[in-house]
Amino acid sequence: MNIPFDDFQKLDLRIAKILEASRIEGSEKLLKLAIDIGDERRQLVAGVGKVYEPESLIGREIVIVANLEPRVMMGFESQGMLLAAHDENGNPVLLMPEKETPPGSIIT
Repeated sequence: MNIPFDDFQKLDLRIAKILEASRIEGSEKLLKLAIDIGDERRQLVAGVGKVYEPESLIGREIVIVANLEPRVMMGFESQGMLLAAHDENGNPVLLMPEKETPPGSIIT
């Protein structure tokens, strides 16, 4: 399905740096992430815990949708969504900038 360019422009895609990461008790795949998006710190809940160990994510830069309406998952509010692709086995692969980029940088 095609969408109008105006709809695409509504997305606020940004670079975020993962500051903290931990498993959510009772879930095999959900991780709680504390991220820096330049002018603020936020919390994300991401379903990447079957593939990524929390400690391996700290310091990584990721791509997020910053203006997504918050959603509560397993009692934790997610204030955005990280972007990931899937590999040939259906496992998530984080989208990351090619080189170091300041947190909060807008993706155009």
